[in-house]
Amino acid sequence: MNLNGNKSRLAGLTKEITLRWADTKEHWRDAKGAEFERQFMQDLFPHVNAATAAIEKLDEIFKRIRNDCE
Repeated sequence: MNLNGNKSRLAGLTKEITLRWADTKEHWRDAKGAEFERQFMQDLFPHVNAATAAIEKLDEIFKRIRNDCE
């Protein structure tokens, strides 16, 4: 299981969606655009940070399990 690869992929995809949203919101400047940003984009980083922390913790646990089984 390659958790570090998944963590890196999550970080990269988050950066990409952030850049794409920045481009999109330059053109989508109505109430629905603002609603989308509030509903989805504002919560994105806290959720990604929590997922990253969980991935790191799981990676530590799996390393300990592998070491204990050797």
